[in-house]
Amino acid sequence: MKKIIKNIFKIFLLLMVAGIIFIAWANYSIKKNSEAYISYNIADIPETKTALLLGTSKNLNSGLPNAYFYNRIQAAIDLYRSGKIKYIIVSGDNSTKDYNEPEDMLLTLMKYGIPQDSIFLDHAGFRTLDSVVRAKEVFGQIRLIIISQKFHNERAVFLAKENGIDAFGYNAKDVSKYAGFKTNVREYLAKAKAYYDLLLGVEPKLGGDKILIP
Repeated sequence: MKKIIKNIFKIFLLLMVAGIIFIAWANYSIKKNSEAYISYNIADIPETKTALLLGTSKNLNSGLPNAYFYNRIQAAIDLYRSGKIKYIIVSGDNSTKDYNEPEDMLLTLMKYGIPQDSIFLDHAGFRTLDSVVRAKEVFGQIRLIIISQKFHNERAVFLAKENGIDAFGYNAKDVSKYAGFKTNVREYLAKAKAYYDLLLGVEPKLGGDKILIP
């Protein structure tokens, strides 16, 4: 009995080590494969018709403003005003009646002077994979500037390129390491899941009518 327990423990330990190695490798690979395509500098970003603004909550659970949200909004405004893009797809979660990331992004962008007819809403961006692939399959875009924080853009650009999209990432300003600790830990695991989904051929949700961007 003791021998069986010992062998089970060894197998468990090996699986745990293999999992840690896989997570570390996935993070390294995604960062390395995307680093040439993301930048904080608008001058590095090619002129492209459409940007994809990835959603997050407008406010934290405490009710305070979410710096991730407002920094992404500012990045989208800066990119639009620079003339590098003409249209913005705002893609995020709208899974409940009282939670609507795309609508929040639309209203905030309009508040800062971005014309409504330059903004397209994707209410089914439940995951980064969904947002990226829907930009191609629903909105017909095969070339994109993706707007989010650097850690998120690394994964988003990687997923876009794996799905046949010529993608670049414009990095929004990050938040402090202390404030973003949980988010960064979650992203470390999310990069591993991105590879896991690719290996398993996980498909995004693509429901809804096609939306034409001029």
